[in-house]
Amino acid sequence: MMPNDPVSPPVALDVPEGLAVSVDGKTSGMDAVPVPDTAAVTDSGTGGDDGSASPASGNIGGPYLAPPRVPVLEGARGVRFDFNDGARVMVPSLECDGVPSGSQWHVRLSDHVTGNVLFDARLKGGTVASTKKFFVPFRVDVWLEKPGETPEQVLHHDLALSGRPVLVQLPVGTLGDTLAWLPAVRRLAQESGAQVTCSVSEAILPLVMGANPELTLVGHDRLKAEPDFTARFYASYNIGLFFADREHTRQPTDFRHVGLHRTAAYILGVDPWNDAPPGITIPDGEIPPVAEPYVVIATQASTQCKYWNNPGGWHEVIAFLKKAGYRVICIDQKPYHGTGYVYNHIPHGAEDQTGSRPLTERARWLKHASFFIGLSSGLAWLAHAAGTPVVMISGFTHPDNEFATPYRVINWHTCNSCWNDPAFQFDHKDFFWCPRHKGTERQFECSRLITGTQVIHTIRRLMTDRGLAGADSQLAAVG
Repeated sequence: MMPNDPVSPPVALDVPEGLAVSVDGKTSGMDAVPVPDTAAVTDSGTGGDDGSASPASGNIGGPYLAPPRVPVLEGARGVRFDFNDGARVMVPSLECDGVPSGSQWHVRLSDHVTGNVLFDARLKGGTVASTKKFFVPFRVDVWLEKPGETPEQVLHHDLALSGRPVLVQLPVGTLGDTLAWLPAVRRLAQESGAQVTCSVSEAILPLVMGANPELTLVGHDRLKAEPDFTARFYASYNIGLFFADREHTRQPTDFRHVGLHRTAAYILGVDPWNDAPPGITIPDGEIPPVAEPYVVIATQASTQCKYWNNPGGWHEVIAFLKKAGYRVICIDQKPYHGTGYVYNHIPHGAEDQTGSRPLTERARWLKHASFFIGLSSGLAWLAHAAGTPVVMISGFTHPDNEFATPYRVINWHTCNSCWNDPAFQFDHKDFFWCPRHKGTERQFECSRLITGTQVIHTIRRLMTDRGLAGADSQLAAVG
């Protein structure tokens, strides 16, 4: 693991991507990039009003459990290192008896795949931490340099996850984010051979526990109850949406460029072009909740820009579905939701299966549905995981933001995709967020101008593709 053969220098980058802190707590004097004390993470705001838990409360280092103060692995001469929240190296003080005056440690962090030196420093003792906190194939080299002597290589280690304990933290409790990110965590275990532990919301844990055998899934409460939980891991990675990460320390590329689910894959260094959902557990999942053909809808959202804001849209669609012979089941958490003087109600004609019910019950409704119609929300991700065809109505997110579905409904003739525009930062506190047209007659036109006709056209195509009844049904005039 730590051979003593010399290592030839890789190609250096212009900016050292790390921070060296000496034993007295001061920087080493290198022109290094500072490492933030906390990570500004948020949920996507696209999780939906689906009954899942709220975002995890803050802990050490914000919403994430902090890595142990002392790196987990021990090398020669008291050097310690690990890859928890980036590469970390701790070297003991050389200002002690028996060490020649003028001796120093030489610490280098590099990318062993690209050959780039990320950080190179000499210090008397202290800690070196990489700026990059996402997956990097790190190489760690440490030499002890004594005056007049050939440098002694104390540590030479390439990050290798196979067979190692690795922690991935999903700090938020929203359903959509968790189901979007969990497949990338599974691929990390599958592709690297690591022993991956993944933290999720307690409310979501029963849904995914036992259905993802590659992972050890633990709830947020357990993590917070065990202060030394992180001390057992060789490496750890934190998943989130880092809106203000302009230096790309927490994510290799802006999540708005690659989409909600793919950002996790990029952070973990696994295949991002895989839309396979995670496994879910559905008690009594083989028994349909009703005998008649039915369609599940979800109409509520966490902010107004997510809603289908066409005033007659749901009325037209439900009338069409009923004429085609389907029951229409609404499984939102709440029958109405909003703020101030604006509230959105369950559409007329839909059967009310709302309420604070287990996610597994909603998954059962979805599994046996002919198809699902909804928004860019957690229940759309749950439908995807249940294997149900998804008609997704969304204008504020770009289609690349969610899993691929041939039945995505977006109106390209209007303003769209503001969520994926890096020029704007989503404001979770503004229920009426509309960054381009707020306060004008064009507010929310991205979904308001998606017509019932357009959605019904997509539904007919799905019916034809799937051999379902109703594709030839004619919609009576809606007054």
